[in-house]
Amino acid sequence: MIIEIDGLRARLEEAFHRTDDLNFKEFYAGGKPVCICYIDGLIDKLSVERNVIDALIKSRLQGGADNNADGQGQGKTGEAVTSYFDVLKAHISAADETATETDFEKLVKKIADGDVALFIGGAGEYYLFSIRSNPSRAISEPPTSTVLKGPREGFTEDMKINTALLRKRLRSRDFVVETIKVGRYTSTGVSLVYISSIADPNIVEKVRKRLKEIDVDGVIDSSYLAEFLKERKYSMLKQIGVSEKPDIVTAKLLEGRVAVVSDGSPIVLTIPFILIEDLQDSADYYKNDARSFFIRMIRIIGEILALLLPGFYVAVLTRHYQLLPMNFLISVINSVNELPFTVEIEMIFVLLIFEILNEASVRMPRYIGMSLSLIGAIILGDTAVKAGLISSPTVLIAAMSNIGIYCIPDEISSFSIFRLALVLASSLFGFFGLILCALAMTAYMLTYDSYGAPYLAPFAPYIREDIKDSIDKQSLLNLKKRPESIPHQNDIRMK
Repeated sequence: MIIEIDGLRARLEEAFHRTDDLNFKEFYAGGKPVCICYIDGLIDKLSVERNVIDALIKSRLQGGADNNADGQGQGKTGEAVTSYFDVLKAHISAADETATETDFEKLVKKIADGDVALFIGGAGEYYLFSIRSNPSRAISEPPTSTVLKGPREGFTEDMKINTALLRKRLRSRDFVVETIKVGRYTSTGVSLVYISSIADPNIVEKVRKRLKEIDVDGVIDSSYLAEFLKERKYSMLKQIGVSEKPDIVTAKLLEGRVAVVSDGSPIVLTIPFILIEDLQDSADYYKNDARSFFIRMIRIIGEILALLLPGFYVAVLTRHYQLLPMNFLISVINSVNELPFTVEIEMIFVLLIFEILNEASVRMPRYIGMSLSLIGAIILGDTAVKAGLISSPTVLIAAMSNIGIYCIPDEISSFSIFRLALVLASSLFGFFGLILCALAMTAYMLTYDSYGAPYLAPFAPYIREDIKDSIDKQSLLNLKKRPESIPHQNDIRMK
């Protein structure tokens, strides 16, 4: 293959459908025509001008002429290419990932990825350099994971920065980063990261296989990947761990999990996932052990109240009102008397109103969202009660439930649906329906495992060693072994 600049430029313009952001720079170096091709906005143009074009113009590309009689690369191709490549690498020190390519389709893909392609008239290969300048957000504390003590670094939308943040904490040769391209049009970089001496090879291979089998138009965020990595595609349960903080992901990697980092997303996925993970918080490990245990108990109590309190309230007022003390029962009956809705419809209505207010406050601009929350929680609620549409006890119960459900914010999406199911069961069958529905949900969780990790571990099955860091939070000195709940190779964490 002998490169002709004009013909190659025409082929590239045709391959990219004559897009306006495909740029070409043509000049002469050592008496030979040279052309540089790149996508505008994906590379550092100033670095290309100073460190590539100027370096080539000032250098003497004599490799092809010295090894060939006609000076056009017609002799031994391998010698000419080697000489050209050596000259380029010597003069373009600012470019990393220097490589050569002979396949035109691979060349097009590399240019689309953000590489700089360089062509020399008469050479036998294309030359590729990586001088990228992708715009990215500065490293900052994630808005969803603020802490009073502990690291405040958060992941960004740049995959290389994210893997570097993990590498900074895991300075070991066993820390492995495997990059895969996913998406027919986006060609999104996805990194599978793990510690080879700790992670279970079966889990690594399973995740790697599923990532390579993804055939989709594009991957915009890591949540797209989570859909393909789920064990049960249509389950309401959260099946993949997520985090925006490098210290949390590092700790999970040290326990034997693998992580998936997607370019363009600050959310890193961790596999396998068990329910107890969402009960824990990174700040727990920077507090007193007794305080951490107390906070975890508060989270559990808040979540239990969030799930069961609305259903309990409906069951009591519809079928088991005799269980309430007389004075309290009279107060409640006076509140709900002459309302246009039954208790169960009223509760579902109030819960849905809270969901609507929550969605509206999240999606509206920050300052307007604060005003909306104030209006919805105080003015609308108070007006609805005074108008006789809903009762004040129902608003109180719903408000307590909505506050409690945010004790574990990562489980809101599934627990809010479970809460409505419990309310419906309570309205139909009272306490029997509430208990039966709760047991059915628990039984469903018992049958599920995530990549070999029991979903309700370490309680079902009971794993004594893992109890030390579940609801209880024992001293780090007592956590000498890695969690048995998570499949791994090396069991010893501390000697």
